[in-house]
Amino acid sequence: MIFLSHLINGMSLGSVYAIIALGYTMVYGIARMLNFAHGDVIMIGGYVSFFAAASWGLPPMAGLLLAVVVCTVLGVTIERLAYKPLRQATSLAVLITAIGVSYFLQNTAQLLWTSNPKVFTSIAGNANFQFFDGGLIVSLIAIVTMSACLIIMAALTWLTVKTKIGKAMRACSEDKAASQLMGINVDLVISVTFAIGAALAAVAGVLLCSMYPTLTPTTGAMPGIKAFTAAVFGGIGSIPGALLGGVLLGIIEILGKAYISTQLSDAIVFSVLIIILLVKPAGLLGRRTIEKV
Repeated sequence: MIFLSHLINGMSLGSVYAIIALGYTMVYGIARMLNFAHGDVIMIGGYVSFFAAASWGLPPMAGLLLAVVVCTVLGVTIERLAYKPLRQATSLAVLITAIGVSYFLQNTAQLLWTSNPKVFTSIAGNANFQFFDGGLIVSLIAIVTMSACLIIMAALTWLTVKTKIGKAMRACSEDKAASQLMGINVDLVISVTFAIGAALAAVAGVLLCSMYPTLTPTTGAMPGIKAFTAAVFGGIGSIPGALLGGVLLGIIEILGKAYISTQLSDAIVFSVLIIILLVKPAGLLGRRTIEKV
């Protein structure tokens, strides 16, 4: 039962990583850039939800919706101001800009809300469910997190396969120049992708803070890095790969903490990533592509 409990906790944490990784993988798949400010959008979402409940007295779901709206606007604003002017720039210039945006968001949050940790109230409360005569206890937030991950995964799959904007996204991911010649507004597609990624970051931020109820300006930094690792692990650019990579990463982290060492858990996670990439460089579900030069 103890192992099963750790496994469920790992799947719950991995679901958060998967939701964040979906934002990374969508932006990379379409815009071919790594938005390292994505983790800090998570933090902004957490603060918006926190103040919505603590200062304005809004119910948890209203705070979550407000966080989604704010982060969506923030994501589109970041894309328009920071990344759109660099559409034809080198990858290094875009990477440096993304790091700069990340530090800007962190320091702005520190100036606005100080570095003092805020105690976050879980959107699912403290309810628990007992199974096997109390031998297995599963928190409501774990069930909510895993359910949210599956729903988001299904919704994104439907969006990319069945809708007009989804088909435009897939076309842009294959060839932006050809897509533009066919009449697709590439700039709009990229903006929509950033909006979706930022909305997912808000949801992930609220779920993460509900599981680990301490909120600081650097809350999103390490989860953002781990989610990027999950995206690479599963195959960056692949939506199912982001889900698989996130869940596996969460399980590895929790089992590493439980059975090996809490201090070495992060090292174990990144070591597994290195081994996987040595064996399968494109990730578990990634596709190897040949670039024409």
